[in-house]
Amino acid sequence: MSRKSNARLPPEVNRILYVKNLPYTVNSETLYGIFGKFGAIRQIRLGNKPDTKGTGFVIYDDIYDAKNAVDHLSGYNVEGRYLIVLYYQQNKVTKKMNTEKKKQDIEKMKEQLDAMS
Repeated sequence: MSRKSNARLPPEVNRILYVKNLPYTVNSETLYGIFGKFGAIRQIRLGNKPDTKGTGFVIYDDIYDAKNAVDHLSGYNVEGRYLIVLYYQQNKVTKKMNTEKKKQDIEKMKEQLDAMS
């Protein structure tokens, strides 16, 4: 792949990919085989809890390799399931966690108000 030193990437592009819709039987070696074709991989993590099963993270050494993988592997069929490959965006995860915390805080305040009246 030819890399232009002056090529501008969109701001959401980063080295960490979030992969959804993985078969539950998939393992790290299989993902290394699929994603390794697009560049050097630093780490692969698979979800192992009930609410994270079927998801994973692939971390590339180079941002251009990650972009190439997203471009080619979104919709790729693995064991009858089509992969959803996205760039990991920390601010969205943090925002979701903050929203859940605020909901919990509101519930606590409601309980306190009910106890006072």
